[in-house]
Amino acid sequence: MQQVAFWCALGAAATSSVSIAAYQILLGAALAAMLAGRIQWRLPRHWQALAFFCGWTLLSLALSDLPRAGVPQIRKFYVWAMLFVVAALLREVRHVRWLVLAWLAGGTLSALRGLWQFGAKYAKAADAHQDFYAAYVADRITGFMSHWMTFSGQLMIVLLAATALLLWGRLEGRVKQVVILCLPILSVALVLALTRGIWIATGVGLVYLLWCWRRWSVALIPVVAVAAFTLGPPALRQRVTSLVRPSGTMDSNLHRVYTFRTGLEMIEAHPWFGLGPERVGPHFRDYVPPDLPKELPEGYYGHLHNIYVHFAAERGLPAMLALLYFLLATLWDWLRAAARAPAEKKWIFQAGVAIMVGVLVTGLFEYNLGDSEILGMTLAAIGAVSGQMDHATT
Repeated sequence: MQQVAFWCALGAAATSSVSIAAYQILLGAALAAMLAGRIQWRLPRHWQALAFFCGWTLLSLALSDLPRAGVPQIRKFYVWAMLFVVAALLREVRHVRWLVLAWLAGGTLSALRGLWQFGAKYAKAADAHQDFYAAYVADRITGFMSHWMTFSGQLMIVLLAATALLLWGRLEGRVKQVVILCLPILSVALVLALTRGIWIATGVGLVYLLWCWRRWSVALIPVVAVAAFTLGPPALRQRVTSLVRPSGTMDSNLHRVYTFRTGLEMIEAHPWFGLGPERVGPHFRDYVPPDLPKELPEGYYGHLHNIYVHFAAERGLPAMLALLYFLLATLWDWLRAAARAPAEKKWIFQAGVAIMVGVLVTGLFEYNLGDSEILGMTLAAIGAVSGQMDHATT
């Protein structure tokens, strides 16, 4: 049962980059094998904060105006089992290496599919004599996923993990060549997905990795960015400039203003328990600030596109702060561990730090941890890195 549980856990973590159905089925199989084999669980440090987050979520659900509507968020607790399964079963350095290489394989295939989608969309817009940017920004490449934000978030995690493996993992031969070949494919697909928040988050993660590796190499990032801006398609340049000069409501700048300020109004009105799981979207119009026009800009209003504002508005400030404490405390542990880790483990902690930073920065612009695919990969990463901590509790 130990072997069954291990391979199911590795399969669940690996397939989280390509298929939500596959990873959730394998996660269930790993849990069943662990229970059948009475395999010891391992709890990561600061697990009490997660327990508080879950408990407060249940309180928020009970106090909401429509508790049954929030049941999907309770079912999502199942995804959080990924953290504990991976931490218990992927204990060796080679196991984490296998996971990152599997992510790299899946991410590269998804990126190649995304590049093919980009070509098809470009040709379709040209045949219809449409402005490509206008046609593309609302229907971007998705790889194997259903949405470009999920696709981009997964590529970011894979890119940061594989970069850390390349810089500190002592790769040799064909494995090193494959990693070097795949990284540009991931990067090009990530750039062409035109997800600005994830561009920023990926850049921050790469700055951390390169600074820790060779400080001078950080100077390469603006050089590559300028080259991409200059040589890339016009849609790329338009997307970059939309950070300061949006194309009306086509870009999401004003939409983000609405979701952020409305979220603050929700928090002010319900600071302790929030509106309840899944109640932000139905009540959004009730909390739009009075100085904003009532006609909402184009965009999705089912969540607030910011994990900190959304969790606070949905479940209350205590729940949000508990989750944030767990993530930041775990990040601090990894930063200290990276400084003193043996050579064979250093890349794992550096990858963990970069991924955590990327996820936290992305959370400023998107409700990424509400996405089961991104949540599953993030928890797999936390579990894999936490499994290398000598002082993890049992």
